[in-house]
Amino acid sequence: MFAGIAARYDLLNHLLSGNTDRRWRRLVVERLRSSLGAHTRTLDVACGTGDLALALAEGSETSVTGLDFCRPMLELAARKAETRGRALPFIEGDALHLPFADATFDVVTIAFGLRNLASVEAGLREFWRVLRPGGTLAVLEFSRPNVPGFRALFQFYFTRVLPRVGGLVSGSRGAYEYLPDSVSRFPDQKRLAALLREIGFAQVEYRNLTGGIAALHTATRPA
Repeated sequence: MFAGIAARYDLLNHLLSGNTDRRWRRLVVERLRSSLGAHTRTLDVACGTGDLALALAEGSETSVTGLDFCRPMLELAARKAETRGRALPFIEGDALHLPFADATFDVVTIAFGLRNLASVEAGLREFWRVLRPGGTLAVLEFSRPNVPGFRALFQFYFTRVLPRVGGLVSGSRGAYEYLPDSVSRFPDQKRLAALLREIGFAQVEYRNLTGGIAALHTATRPA
């Protein structure tokens, strides 16, 4: 599915969100700034076409690795990095079986990919495994709008308008019907925070973005 929409993926992200997706990614970088030093290693899981990985690399001195299981997305990410003069490693791999040793990374991020995993809990446990003690996890994901009137308006757009426009531009309406369906089955802000704590993460916090359309969760693996 993702391979089929790869060519129009960036265009539709920016178009359908009114470029809000770019602002959300900048907020991730700002939130993590104190954790992104010259000697830190960062892994961006489900990196797609590389937008967050590149934002992390451009906004800090950290060493960034991108990982995704969709080769066409990774090819676009590599070309994007090349045009920006960035030599980032983009690796094809499974988020549920990361090809890295325990405690490899200082920071792990995932943006709009956690809900696509076959098991959210298994993915979070794998992120825990590759994080070093004291390391930071950041999860940017669609969530539940928390403003009643706005929630109804957004739900209409998300379930009625977005699939039609996305399908028209990408040629795959099914991919953009999958999006709201996957969000509806994903844990809301509080449930995701609770799951992070159950796994063992500490300092679990979340910030609602744009009225709760998305949320940024951060947590640390205790030292």
